[in-house]
Amino acid sequence: MILMRFPIAYAVGLSTVFCLISQGQSIVTFPQQMVKGIWSFSLMAVPFFITMGVLMGTGGIFDKLIALANSLVGWMRGGLAMVNIVASYFFGGISGSTSL
Repeated sequence: MILMRFPIAYAVGLSTVFCLISQGQSIVTFPQQMVKGIWSFSLMAVPFFITMGVLMGTGGIFDKLIALANSLVGWMRGGLAMVNIVASYFFGGISGSTSL
């Protein structure tokens, strides 16, 4: 289908439907598997992190976190990389996504 210049999304979808039919499975399985693929607890955090980023960006916290991290480790050799790590550490602490 790709060689016939179908869009990739249609080619993948149609080939999946043809495969289900050839295996004797119901077409209802296709949407059920799609929903099952995105129905996970960890994916629920994505919209919340986006909202948190927008709120922090409009509120100006990003600039203050970068300035704090820069004052703590920015003066050292390789300070730019360390500022990135320390600011990410602070953001993880604020958002509650720290990994232990």
